[in-house]
Amino acid sequence: MPAFRTLDSASLAGKRTLVRVDLNVPMEEGRVTDTTRIDRILPTIREIADKGGKVVLLAHFGRPKGQRVDEDSLKPVAAALAERLGRKIAFADDCIGETAEKAVDALENGDVLLLENTRFHKGEEKNDPALVDALAKLGDLYVNDAFSAAHRAHASTEGLAHKLPAYAGRTMQAELEALDKALGNPKKPVAAIVGGAKVSTKLDLLGNLVKKVDVLIIGGGMANTFLAARGVKVGKSLCEHDLVATAREIEDKARAAGCEIVLPVDALVAKEFKPHAAHRIDDVAHVHDDEMILDVGPKTVALVEARLAGARTLVWNGPFGAFEIPPFDTGTVAVAHKAAALTKAGKLVAIAGGGDTVAALNHAGSADDFTYISTAGGAFLEWMEGKALPGVEALKA
Repeated sequence: MPAFRTLDSASLAGKRTLVRVDLNVPMEEGRVTDTTRIDRILPTIREIADKGGKVVLLAHFGRPKGQRVDEDSLKPVAAALAERLGRKIAFADDCIGETAEKAVDALENGDVLLLENTRFHKGEEKNDPALVDALAKLGDLYVNDAFSAAHRAHASTEGLAHKLPAYAGRTMQAELEALDKALGNPKKPVAAIVGGAKVSTKLDLLGNLVKKVDVLIIGGGMANTFLAARGVKVGKSLCEHDLVATAREIEDKARAAGCEIVLPVDALVAKEFKPHAAHRIDDVAHVHDDEMILDVGPKTVALVEARLAGARTLVWNGPFGAFEIPPFDTGTVAVAHKAAALTKAGKLVAIAGGGDTVAALNHAGSADDFTYISTAGGAFLEWMEGKALPGVEALKA
């Protein structure tokens, strides 16, 4: 794993510490409805404050496109953050300029300040040097604790790291260490589960994984495209028939790399996609023309569980079926329970990420037993695709 500067080597006492965090949290009627991302950054904030640093938080919210949009203000998030942190949080109505400078100057050692949405300025997403300079005036050092925004080369995620002494926060550090365990320097054999609706959204991911894992387990709607490539008739299931040739190419690359691809052998099929729809379980070769594959069947679950039992590392992105609607959650829940049990027994290092994946593992009640759950969406996916993340690259020692 490349060397990253962490808080272990940072001199924090009395220093104005610009901390980039992810506070792009779900909101309803001005209230935060899920504090997961807030909870992840609390250790970094507490450590800097407890060591006498002046914590200045930078974050974005929504997509205001360089305009001040009241609905995208971070002010309501400050209240939720203060509640979870158990400390007073000051708030400044801008992230640069006189307003921000006065708020920073008023800080005592150990105080915490949240600045307004960085995306209220057009220069944020353009990584404008002028905005980088204006932000840098507010701090003595920079800490990035927002892995989920690290795939963006923005002023507050990448530009600042070249302007001030830069360090990885504890959440960023934990994420990088977990990802290194997953694909950087994993215990072998390595298994990957990739699900979701479409092959087209995960071509780069599949192309990278066949070179790095021993077993690639494909589920969700995208598995139907691979089944079609093998000549299986999938009825009216979600299937990208125009990508059948691409699926065959991926299978060829996997074969050449010594990577086994595991596809469903049986399925839960229905004529309607609705809760508790009439359904049946049969081999994938026996799907009728008027039926849809909406989940994997018990034979497939047993096959996947056997592959997981023989693995030492698991990387998971995407569910097996339409888990939001019963009974099409059965396969995902069963596999999640098996992966969690193997992890608890010390037999498996299990890393999962992506919004649907986290929701599915929470639904299964298994998330807490995984080695690491990434709350990052696009950044986690780009990392799995083997792409360099600008916000991470800038932190290398």
